[in-house]
Amino acid sequence: MSVLEVNQLTKIYSGKEKNLTVLKEVSFSLEQGEQLSIVGSSGSGKTTLLGLCAGLDSPSTGSVKLYGKDLSKLNEDQRAAVRNDNVGFIFQNFQLIPTLTALENVMIPMELNGLAGASKKAKELLTRVGLKDRFNHYPTQLSGGEQQRVSLARAFCNDPKILFADEPTGNLDEETSQQVEALLFDLNKEHKTTLVIVTHDLDLAQKTERIIKLKGGQIISDQFTNRV
Repeated sequence: MSVLEVNQLTKIYSGKEKNLTVLKEVSFSLEQGEQLSIVGSSGSGKTTLLGLCAGLDSPSTGSVKLYGKDLSKLNEDQRAAVRNDNVGFIFQNFQLIPTLTALENVMIPMELNGLAGASKKAKELLTRVGLKDRFNHYPTQLSGGEQQRVSLARAFCNDPKILFADEPTGNLDEETSQQVEALLFDLNKEHKTTLVIVTHDLDLAQKTERIIKLKGGQIISDQFTNRV
């Protein structure tokens, strides 16, 4: 069974004067452990597609099946439950809670899911991403690279089966980007996670096994890279 099945996915936003079609009849599937990059120019529909695949939004037509569950047939609470059980997220702007320390930010998803040993696991993950001395620092006390490392630790805290990363290095300089990328792929390999990256960075995209290119809301190419 495919991890992710996208079938004839279309997303249309209603406007006062005319409707805007952001995605048009997009179809692809993803197997467990596969690494996929979705690339395209600004406005091509990349982030919209990612949100639909993760169940953060609903399509106008078409379907998304995540681990066999048709997200369009679920209500928001049911979609949230599927995300909690299966999905991790990394965002360009980190989305850390400013009033919580690095340790607390990583613990939050585990505590919300009622998992035991949240503090111990959060410390292990923060140490794994090189932040052993930053447990009690708040986001404003961390550099951009350090904040993204916290978000990496948080993303893997619930042992997600699939990880969605939206421009994970978009706010980082080249050297920091390379460090974060290495951690992302290492953690992904260690946890055997399926990975979907939305990026404008073609060098990052080439590090995944497969690249889908969008233009005008449609897939114009779907290729496996020489990493396979």
